[in-house]
Amino acid sequence: MTEPMGHELPDPIDLDAHRARRDDDSRTQDERAGALVPLSPGEVESMDTAYEIAIDDADDDPATGKVMVPVDTPGLPVPVADGVRLPIIPTHLRPQNLRATTTRTLARAGHVTAFHAVRSPWYATKFGWFASRGLTRIVGKQMRWWWVPNSVALEQKAADAGELKEWEKIHRQLKATRMWRGGVLALQNLGLLIAAPVLWNAAPAAGLVAGAVAAVAGLAHYGRPAGQTLVGTAVVAPRFRKLNSDIVLRAYYAAGLGKFDKADQEVRFGSPMSRDARNTGSQVVVDLPYGKGWSDVAGAREKIASGLDVHVNQVFLTPDKTSSRRHTLFVADRDPLAVPVGRTDLLDCKPRSIWEPVKLGKDERDALVTLSLMWNSLLIGAQPRKGKTFLARLVALHAASDPYVKLIIADGKNSPDWLAFKKVAHRTVFGTHPNPNDNNPIERLNAVLDEVLAHIDKVNSILTSLPVAMCPDGKLTKELARDPRYPDLRVMVLVMEEFQVYFETEDQAVNKEIAAKLSRIQAVGPSAGIIIESSSQKPSGVGAGDVARLFNRYRDNHSLRAALKCGNRIVSEAILGGDAYAEGFDAASLPVGDEYRGVGYLYGASDHTPTVRTFLADATDADKILTACRKYREQLGILTGEAAGEEMERASRDVLADLLAVMGPDGRAHWDTLAGRLASQMPEQYDGTTPDAISAQARALGVPSVNVKRDGVVRKGVSADDIRAAMSRRDGSGT
Repeated sequence: MTEPMGHELPDPIDLDAHRARRDDDSRTQDERAGALVPLSPGEVESMDTAYEIAIDDADDDPATGKVMVPVDTPGLPVPVADGVRLPIIPTHLRPQNLRATTTRTLARAGHVTAFHAVRSPWYATKFGWFASRGLTRIVGKQMRWWWVPNSVALEQKAADAGELKEWEKIHRQLKATRMWRGGVLALQNLGLLIAAPVLWNAAPAAGLVAGAVAAVAGLAHYGRPAGQTLVGTAVVAPRFRKLNSDIVLRAYYAAGLGKFDKADQEVRFGSPMSRDARNTGSQVVVDLPYGKGWSDVAGAREKIASGLDVHVNQVFLTPDKTSSRRHTLFVADRDPLAVPVGRTDLLDCKPRSIWEPVKLGKDERDALVTLSLMWNSLLIGAQPRKGKTFLARLVALHAASDPYVKLIIADGKNSPDWLAFKKVAHRTVFGTHPNPNDNNPIERLNAVLDEVLAHIDKVNSILTSLPVAMCPDGKLTKELARDPRYPDLRVMVLVMEEFQVYFETEDQAVNKEIAAKLSRIQAVGPSAGIIIESSSQKPSGVGAGDVARLFNRYRDNHSLRAALKCGNRIVSEAILGGDAYAEGFDAASLPVGDEYRGVGYLYGASDHTPTVRTFLADATDADKILTACRKYREQLGILTGEAAGEEMERASRDVLADLLAVMGPDGRAHWDTLAGRLASQMPEQYDGTTPDAISAQARALGVPSVNVKRDGVVRKGVSADDIRAAMSRRDGSGT
């Protein structure tokens, strides 16, 4: 890279002129490297962007006509990877980047135009003052030229030496010169006096205005004080790092990633150094010495940043698929993680589809980061007040924007953040103890999880009965999930905010029951269209015995992970997994500060693990979006659950005890028989229940479903002994 660049490009300067001056320079290339190159006043004036001091160039000063032109060391090997050709069309002008390039260019042009338009009255005043100074300077210079001011000193010198003839000679020549120059000035002034009225009457008005403007501009340029410009500077570029090969090599050798004095330990480049497509920084492909790999460079990121003399937040490393010792080094002009990406596009309040990716935010290269929810589960973890709930709510808002999604919210911390979801949520649970939002949250959560398990069984039963043409591969499809003939085939999104609190209630039996249900939902739910989003600030060290085992299994089986700022490496590993830390991703090392809220790693969504700056949706935004979501559901007539005013049965019940009660003297019974007895004998609690729902609830409590032969028919059912054993484990052992 051979030119200083910030986020905004300066107007082009005459590079051919630079090259001509360089080629005419008699110094060697080594001597010219890093030298100051003088610019003409016109070239300096053409720069509309003012720069702060670049890191490398303390002596750069555009105002004095000097800028630094870094030159790579001659003879340094910078090989291009085999088969890679330089682009015919510049990267920023390719179709996929043309819109962003055009937007940047127009935005910059608009800003510059508005900036100068607002200041035009002041510019007019400055032009007038500078023009008057210029006219005065011209008149004064002509008077001095006419008077020949140095002649006085010559006459005085001759007089002091007593050389009368020499004095007379000088005096005669001085009078002749003044007479000749006075005649020239008189002719000039006479010409102006004659030409002015002729032009005033003969020239068109537009020509007069143009001439006057040109004259004033010329006089103002001539009369401006040293170091001042005629107009202000619309754009000030930030401090930036101009990369060249020497700087990069210095950083890598200082980080212990190679040895410059050993041929087989040299760091080499796999591409030319260049700007990235969005003009936010510089990048180059680096080949480490043989024996060095990704883990070495990932652990040396901070040392590389030190060698480059930039902040570690500006250095990003990306592994290369072709070789373990090859990676891409990207150095941002400024800290990209501190640049907000704005509010979510969900604020347009248009319907979305759960089958389409969520627009999560932008990465360190300003590229859009998306997340596919279908068939996946998402775990989010972070310290308090680092943006965890905002990220979880953003994903949930996308799900809510699909009117065909059944949304279940279980907010373990009972905060106001999720109350607005009551407008669309099928079910809600708030807290762990009775509160104004929920008078029995634990019992309610158990009932919700039972409903989800029953939903899974029902979906699988329906999918099994459908023809292959409608249900290819036996999986739920977008068409089936929206088919009005199958209202039970809706996608269901279960949001568990601070889910760890449901694994550590005062009742260990309740903990185990909830843990078992959540674990089963996570294991068998995805194929039935169940999406789980879990968030936690305490992702480890929860529960004991079976509860701890089930908690860890539930946490570790999330296919996608998002970690914002964490307190330490152990918490980061619990969220992202040990493999992520080995690959150099430690959420405990993310920067601290209000400007970094909502910044985190997204792991498992693709081969690349981006550092994401998430889009913002605050409480006001969420309320606006959810109001529109409810309106769409009402228009389609598909509001369900609590949002539609349906109350969940809240009567206290013990499924195991109830099964034993209706089983009577029978040692074994079919599920359909038991479901019928429960519905008839205990209608206030089991009216409308199905064999699949009862089976799911019993199995979640540790009761196996076995083959039962009754009246010569063998079907799935349950044994009374198995029910008693489950009750004994629950009540007797206390675990």
